[in-house]
Amino acid sequence: MLAARAGSKADGGEPLLLDVIRRVASADQEALGELYDVTNPMVFGLVRRIVGDYSAAEEVTIDVYTEVWRVASAYSEDKGSPVIWLLMIARSRAIDHLRSRARRVKEQERPIETAFDHAHPGADPETAVISGNLRQIVRDILANLEPEQVTMLQLAFFEGLSHGEIASKTGIPLGTVKTRIRAGMTRMRELLAVRQGAL
Repeated sequence: MLAARAGSKADGGEPLLLDVIRRVASADQEALGELYDVTNPMVFGLVRRIVGDYSAAEEVTIDVYTEVWRVASAYSEDKGSPVIWLLMIARSRAIDHLRSRARRVKEQERPIETAFDHAHPGADPETAVISGNLRQIVRDILANLEPEQVTMLQLAFFEGLSHGEIASKTGIPLGTVKTRIRAGMTRMRELLAVRQGAL
């Protein structure tokens, strides 16, 4: 099991996640279960932060893994680390849910780091440790970004705003918004690559 193999890794098992996604791409249902067990708390936390409703977040989270099953064969490391790729899918599905219901998240804004604190209940101890490691990696990486990049990523990923909506809300030109988001994502990928290279 992924949990058993990755539990000894301080890095949260990113290389092992890559292997599991490749197995999912080959229609390995057990691999999808392993991916779900390890990453579900983080995915659920992000989705819940965006949609703001527990029941809806559970439904969207299932949609995320259904989408992963469908598109895993298209994954490549050029699209980012497994965690970044999975969170991008989760964000996209959550925003699709919001738009289909024609409503916006009403929650009070919180720091980006708290988005991963809404862990799904019932995780076993091994899974909880690995998920905690993944959340810590994300927090560590965010701490190394420029503050304006973190703000843009928070608005885009955790408040569910489009680039145009961010520009309107902040008064920052649209081109600058796009540049900061792109630079933040690029920097996150670089930092993840450094962590993986140090294994």
